[in-house]
Parts: sequence; C-alpha cells; structure tokens
Amino acid sequence: MADTTAALMLDAAKVRESDATLRPPGRRHPRVRARIAAVALPLLPVAAFLLLWQQLTAHQVVAWLRFNRMPTPGSVYDALVARVSSGGYYDDLLASLQRILLGFGLAAVAGVALGMLVGRSRTARMTLRPFIEVFRPIPAIALVPLTILLFPSSEQGIVFITFFAAFFPVVVSTIHAMDALPQVWEDAARTMGARRLSILLHVVLPGALPGIFSGLSVAMGVAWICVVSAEMISGQYGIGYYTWQCYGLLDYAGVVVGMVSIGALGLLTAWLVERVGRRVNNWLPRSAR
Repeated sequence: MADTTAALMLDAAKVRESDATLRPPGRRHPRVRARIAAVALPLLPVAAFLLLWQQLTAHQVVAWLRFNRMPTPGSVYDALVARVSSGGYYDDLLASLQRILLGFGLAAVAGVALGMLVGRSRTARMTLRPFIEVFRPIPAIALVPLTILLFPSSEQGIVFITFFAAFFPVVVSTIHAMDALPQVWEDAARTMGARRLSILLHVVLPGALPGIFSGLSVAMGVAWICVVSAEMISGQYGIGYYTWQCYGLLDYAGVVVGMVSIGALGLLTAWLVERVGRRVNNWLPRSAR
C-alpha cells in the first residue's frame, strides 16, 4: 500500500512538472510580458504615424491636405542629427527649460497658496474669486505686448507669461480640491484635539493633493504652449524661437525638429510632475492614483 501511494505521488509530481514545461511562456513570466507590452504598445501608434507620414510625403499626396511640400521622415531625421551635433541646440533647450521651470514653479507655489486661502476662507472667496475669474479667461499669449512694455528684458516677460498661463489651472484646481474634502475628516481631527494649523497641514493639504496635482499636470501643458508662443514672438533664443526661425528660412525639416523637441520636453516634464504626484500621494489606493 505504501509503495502504491509513493508511486502515485511520483506520477503526480511528473504530471505537474510536464504541465509546467508545456505551459506557455506568457503564463510563466507575467511580469516580463507586462513590461514588454508597456514598451511595445506606446510604439505602435508612433510607428503607424511614421509609416503614414512616409507614404503621404513620398507619393506627394495632394487632397484635402497637401503633403507635396512636407518634409519626409528621413529629411527630418537628418536635420535632427545635424542639429543635435551643434551646441546651439542645447542652448535653446536649456533656455526653454529654465523658463518653464521658473514660471511653473512660481505658479505652483502662488497658485496652491492662494487656492488654499480662497478654499478655506469665506471672506477671501468673496473678495478674490471674482478677481480671479475676470483674469482667468484672458489668453496668456495676449499679454505679450504688455510684457514688452512692462518688463525691461524679454526674458522676464516670457517667464511672466509662463507664470500667468500656469497659475490659473493650479489655483482653480486647488479651490475645487478644497471644496471636495469631506467635512467628517476635519470633525474627526477636532474631536481628537487637533488644532487649526495641524488640521491644515496634516488633513486638509494631504487630502487636497490629488486634485492639486491634477491641476499641476494641466498647468504644465498650458505653460509649454505659452512659453513656445512667447519665444516665437519676442524671444531671442529658445526652442520656440528656433522653430520660428526655421519657418522664416523655409527650413521645414527644422520646423518639425523643433516640434519634436517641444513634444519631447513636454513629455519629460509631464512625466516628472506625474511621478512626483504618485510619490506624494502614495497613501491613496493603487486604483485611485
């Protein structure tokens, strides 16, 4: 009887081993499969776009849109390689990044502070909210003529335009995040003896951070749009200025290089904001991050 039981157990172990051997690789390595999908799936629309672009420009299609004057992906790649090998390209990238980081950083600090004040104080809401709503619909790029008159240098004017563009998404999202906080959180903290400042720092601010970072993400995209536009109009260097100069020289491949560079910088800064937001909001459930 013991020998029969041992033989059955040995046969069962062999069956399990053979099943594991015949099991598809995807089931044995779900993490590897997920990582491959995370890398491959974003590349699919890029590859499809490049293929369509190549076909339309190679055949010089002229229909509702005209592709007979558009540069091919190959010419854009050659222009990018030539531009990357020059030092002026990195100077333009660094200039635009400095303007974005300075203007966005000032807007983040001022927007969160003012949004918390308006969200927490009824008097501040009655006093400042109408003033904010009057200026919020004004396009930041419309302030270029005023910045030329007000600021002694174009650099300060471009930073101000970037600040103005990023400020309102941050302050409005902060106000809405304050309004969305459950009142029971503050009541529970008060019953445990927490004071006003402690509630603000340890209950209100952490609870509002998910909504605040949503506004910061939107503000980063708006800031890039406005800083590039301001560089095109009044800048002397920067990636927007480079793109506009290429257009003036009929260097259409250079224009696309500028557009690609702007997109890459925007992707990088948006990823940084999202990364910081996930790290700060690590107390949230995974599905809510």
